[in-house]
Amino acid sequence: MITKKDILLALALWLGLGAVAYAGSWSKNQSLGGFNKVHIYTPDSQSSIGDGRGLLLVLHGCTQAIDAYLTANLEDAAEEFGLVIAVPDAMNKAGFSCWSYWSGTKSRSSGDYKNLINLAQALVADTSRHIDANQVYIAGLSSGASFANTTACLAPDVFAGMGISAGPSIGTSSSGALGPCESADVASRCSQYAGSYQSYLGSQIASIAQGDSDSTVNLCYNSQNAEGMAALYGVSPLPGSTLISEGSGHSAEQSLWRDGRVSMLWFNNVDHAWSGGEGASGSYINGASINYARYLGRYFMENNKRVSRNQGPVLSNVALGVNGDRILVTGKAVDAEGSVAAVSARFVASNGSEQSASATVAADGSFSLQSPALANDLYQVAVLATDDEGLDGNLYQGSARVGPAPPASAPVLSNLNVAVSGQCALVTGTVVDVNEDLSAVTLAFAGATQNADISASQFSGQRCNLPGGSNSVTVTATDAGGLSTSQVLDFAIDAGQTATLDGHISAGRLDYTNYANCYLEYGTASFTLREVTSGEQCRWQDDDASCQGPVQACSGSSTPPPDEGDGDCQTFTTNNYSQKVAGRAYSTGNPLAPDYFATGSDQPMAGSTWGVNTLHSDDGQSWYLGSCD
Repeated sequence: MITKKDILLALALWLGLGAVAYAGSWSKNQSLGGFNKVHIYTPDSQSSIGDGRGLLLVLHGCTQAIDAYLTANLEDAAEEFGLVIAVPDAMNKAGFSCWSYWSGTKSRSSGDYKNLINLAQALVADTSRHIDANQVYIAGLSSGASFANTTACLAPDVFAGMGISAGPSIGTSSSGALGPCESADVASRCSQYAGSYQSYLGSQIASIAQGDSDSTVNLCYNSQNAEGMAALYGVSPLPGSTLISEGSGHSAEQSLWRDGRVSMLWFNNVDHAWSGGEGASGSYINGASINYARYLGRYFMENNKRVSRNQGPVLSNVALGVNGDRILVTGKAVDAEGSVAAVSARFVASNGSEQSASATVAADGSFSLQSPALANDLYQVAVLATDDEGLDGNLYQGSARVGPAPPASAPVLSNLNVAVSGQCALVTGTVVDVNEDLSAVTLAFAGATQNADISASQFSGQRCNLPGGSNSVTVTATDAGGLSTSQVLDFAIDAGQTATLDGHISAGRLDYTNYANCYLEYGTASFTLREVTSGEQCRWQDDDASCQGPVQACSGSSTPPPDEGDGDCQTFTTNNYSQKVAGRAYSTGNPLAPDYFATGSDQPMAGSTWGVNTLHSDDGQSWYLGSCD
């Protein structure tokens, strides 16, 4: 539903006023609902059904950091379907950092089940996010999928739908995840978990999915879960299956049950991973098939049983004209479920002042209205139709000039910004051309020039694989007459350090505490790490932080000597193994339980391989325990 507030926001964006942030964004590492870390994406859009936005909780898999979902294309689904997406980090992990679906009490008031319900309710209660309580969903991968399924069964009143990807059936053991398929009565178990909330299962929907190349979780669970939820909902399967495709070569096989209550997907060419669609990457994130989050957004939108499906009126054939000091608006407005109560238009001048007008529609849906008398200026025009139930339809935006055009002048650039991520730079800004003949905005990086994407008065463009060090981009806006404006933006790229896993360990950037995650993701291939701050120290990590090293002194850090001492005293605090790799220490004795000593001074260092000690040196040759005096 589009509100008058949405109209004003859209017009502000159009005019380049820069007063409001319109693009959706991530809020990372939020503490909410009982979780210490939650990544939350709030889109600019709203759901096309119900009242407000939807909410989708996404649960990570075993050994998988929640940062992996920052590169899983969740934003595409959020913006297209008006979904707030929250990715929590499990508080009560078991095994290899898994959601503990196989152990503990399964109740609405225990552990992370309670936390997930609290998280959903806290986000719905946050009025700034405008979430529709009838559009709350939960999804997950692997252990996260089983935990999501269990949570949706425990709280069907909270969760209208679920997305279960590569998850062992609810109630199975931890052994069943990696071994032979465990038989499970999914329908009976889910009904038992629901308890007194069983009636809400009558309006719940479920999507079950798995990669067809998954060699980690037994493929039997996909059909067992889908058939179990269908039996619980009391729906029969529809005959045959359909191929769903995205882009070139990205596809999945879909089977459906009656009334859209259950769907089952096989992601083609996907292993044990979340299917993120083209361009997705990260730990246990696969880009070979379709974007599952987008699929869920559409599936929930089309099949949610708890929302009103009244759609606002549809505007068409809208045209703007000028007659003297007035702007004329004509077009057609049709409402499929009822009637159009009125069509309204707002006329906003370049200084932000506005006037409005409204009209009723004829029997065939046609309408005609005109503005009040207007001063000479370029006006942004927003047209909206409202039905007899008070629901607004699609917003039309256009522009019209009253009076003569101003003298030719170059476009104006403002609000320019460069956001750096890895070796990519995203350039954004505002461009306004009072003559309405903007031709292009170009971005000239070293050795390459490209056109920016322009939407209303906003533009953006991204360049990747940039060299490390100082960089610049020249932003140029040009109109049809050849008049142009340019600005140069400087920025720096951290190209990181590229090596194999063993190479990173030898260099002291990684250690063996996170070896399994790094090896599962990269094997023996080379990969890039970048140094990021962690409090007053640093750590090395890959782009999604799924592979990261210990917190230690930052590269090149040193502690200057007090007063006017002669040497440059250096201090390093890290684990004994990393001190040894850097040459500041050596070890003797049993390789499995080595004794460590400071190089040069031979001072014994407490702890074994991963014991943490501080060493200092005035000459870089002899090292001593403790910080510089």
